[in-house]
Amino acid sequence: MPLRVSALRTLGGYTNVFAVESFMDELAAAAGQDPVAFRLAHLGNRRARAVIETAAKNAGWKAVEKGEGARGRGIGFAKYKTLATYVAVVAEVEIDRKTGRIGVPRAFAAVDAGQIINPDGLSNQIEGGMIQSTSWTLHEAVRFDRDSITSRDWSGYPILTMPEVPEIEVALIDRPEEEPLGAGEASQGPMAAAIANAFANATGRRLRDLPLTPERVRAALS
Repeated sequence: MPLRVSALRTLGGYTNVFAVESFMDELAAAAGQDPVAFRLAHLGNRRARAVIETAAKNAGWKAVEKGEGARGRGIGFAKYKTLATYVAVVAEVEIDRKTGRIGVPRAFAAVDAGQIINPDGLSNQIEGGMIQSTSWTLHEAVRFDRDSITSRDWSGYPILTMPEVPEIEVALIDRPEEEPLGAGEASQGPMAAAIANAFANATGRRLRDLPLTPERVRAALS
């Protein structure tokens, strides 16, 4: 081949959950229902319901809550890889409609990883994933032209800065009667979906492409 190629590892669950949970909110809107109530109405799994209910409670979720144009909140949920940790996230966003920049001041997560062996390690895993996901969702994208990758430095591949890191609250649901579940990469998908759903809640517009850059935000709001 004329170009050197190799595997580029990425996290399928991140983009899959972003798409699925964004559409879940669209279904809730079409049904005229609150996004949290809509999910609970279609979930029989008690552990899935528990993380959604806990995250919503800790975030002070109000049914059929409408955004203020510049502020909104959204929810995302996933059972990672269908075999691992249950995670629900509620994210709050602030939108500068002039610049198109999205800020995520706060986020709340509820986690069920079965029997908890190391609570601090589990919290750190979930919190780190949420911060990483915020960076992916708002900034990160590899850019390239017909010849090569053009993202060769931090100006060409921006990441989340320290002032942009959200305040995060993680609630752990211990299940000592259940087997421990893997928690690695479990929160990235729900966090992305929660941010996207919060944007839609605030603006009434839906962004379907990642990352949620200022250019895409301004185009959606124009």
